[in-house]
Amino acid sequence: MSPINPTLLPDNSKIANSGELLIAGCSLVELAKEYGTPLFVYDEDHIRTRCQQAVEAFPDGVAYASKAFFCLSMARLVTEEGMLIDVSTAGEIFVALSSGVPPENLILHGNNKSEEELKIALKAGIGRIVVDSFDELDRLEELAKELSVIPSVVVRITPGVAAITHEFITTGQDDTKFGFTASSGHADDAISRVKDSSNMELLGIHAHIGSQVLSLENLSQAAKAIADFASDYSFEEVSFGGGLGVSYMGDEESPSIKQWADAVSATGIKARIFAEPGRYIVANSAVTLYTVG
Repeated sequence: MSPINPTLLPDNSKIANSGELLIAGCSLVELAKEYGTPLFVYDEDHIRTRCQQAVEAFPDGVAYASKAFFCLSMARLVTEEGMLIDVSTAGEIFVALSSGVPPENLILHGNNKSEEELKIALKAGIGRIVVDSFDELDRLEELAKELSVIPSVVVRITPGVAAITHEFITTGQDDTKFGFTASSGHADDAISRVKDSSNMELLGIHAHIGSQVLSLENLSQAAKAIADFASDYSFEEVSFGGGLGVSYMGDEESPSIKQWADAVSATGIKARIFAEPGRYIVANSAVTLYTVG
């Protein structure tokens, strides 16, 4: 069995003279002895570097996907580095707010938000709510009226672009369960619905073609489709979603976040550009330790 490709390990990994793997100078053998296994070990400097790269690439706004890895310390870390956080459950909202993250730094996602989750978000004053369906718009409008608040809404559209990735994690094609389909006119109807409401404020649109996308051409194609749709409107902001892939195998190559940002900028879109790089921030920053029996 050949040794693991060093490019797949956290940035601050090193093989000691003894043959042990060190991360940020810490012996993984000693960590396993002290804390037991299984044990997740994250390289904090690696994570901070990825956050800084993301903020530099998307200065208007870039959000960390809490589902990639979340705890109180992680919420504080990404906030310190200037990132927003996308959350999709009441539990993730609770962790973020408990860590001291300002509610306006949160973006609520999810295609099956419960009434209770929407109510929690509205009461907390969460910065953006990404809506996925007309049913959700109905519930959100009623709750906003009931609570006398006006949420900032982002409409999720499906641009009709199938990501080159595993079929179970593609979310941008026309038959996806996520968002409002652009080709059917549902996206236009949803946008009109929010614009005409006195209980919601429309900020813009969001799209996400899938997860673990390793093709820059595919990301560029999606960016153009989203920008073309947005050109018929005057949105304050447009979120080009996430899905930026990372290498899990030694022979895989992934685009850099700057390459992705350049592809988005090349569309010439006239709006604040938001992005959600997802697993890119943490995927290669960690190892899991096990004891073999």
